[in-house]
Amino acid sequence: MNQLNNFSKGIIKENPVLVLVLGTCPTLATSTSVINALGMGAAATVVLLCSNIVISALRKIIPDKVRIPCYIVLIAGFVTMVQMLVKAFAPALDASLGIYLPLIVVNCIILGRAEMFANKNTVLSSAVDALGMGAGFTLALVAMATIREVFGNGTFLGMDIPVLVDNKISILTMAPGGFFVFGILIALVNKFGKHKPKKKDFGCAGCPQAAACGRAGVGCEAKETAEVSAK
Repeated sequence: MNQLNNFSKGIIKENPVLVLVLGTCPTLATSTSVINALGMGAAATVVLLCSNIVISALRKIIPDKVRIPCYIVLIAGFVTMVQMLVKAFAPALDASLGIYLPLIVVNCIILGRAEMFANKNTVLSSAVDALGMGAGFTLALVAMATIREVFGNGTFLGMDIPVLVDNKISILTMAPGGFFVFGILIALVNKFGKHKPKKKDFGCAGCPQAAACGRAGVGCEAKETAEVSAK
């Protein structure tokens, strides 16, 4: 796989938040401010990168029957290291993210990429995939946080915005506002993205048993004609 495509798919085509709809809980909880979104995105990207590299390197050694417990142990180790670094160098961010920082261990994005990609591809491809998915996750968080902070708090990166600071839409900082912004962004990505599902043919031509069906081309077509007439 071309490494550029491998990286870019995580931005839009397979964005973990807005397309695959993974990691919804931390997305809604930490997107109330841009600083929190950047912190969570960076932490998750580091864990995703490290875990993908190690799991890909050990994919032929880890027994298939215990691969999930092994993945969780590896991911938990990296999350612990990241949490200790955040506590030491950014205590305010650690306090702001709260329980959602250690909960990266069970983030569906990280475990999902380990199972679906790192377990089947080379170290380089797994690292590029992790960077792309991490970037997509971070961008989705920042996009949501920007809307919610600017219009909900009237600030950006903690700095007051004239006019907006006196005309806040406070509901955007609450759970209903988070779901509203989340839904709007998903709708926009589905509308303008290039990952629209292909239309399926439900007639005889699209039936896998058409060749073995004695009524193919007769019964199905008659049924379709009757349905059209009924409408």
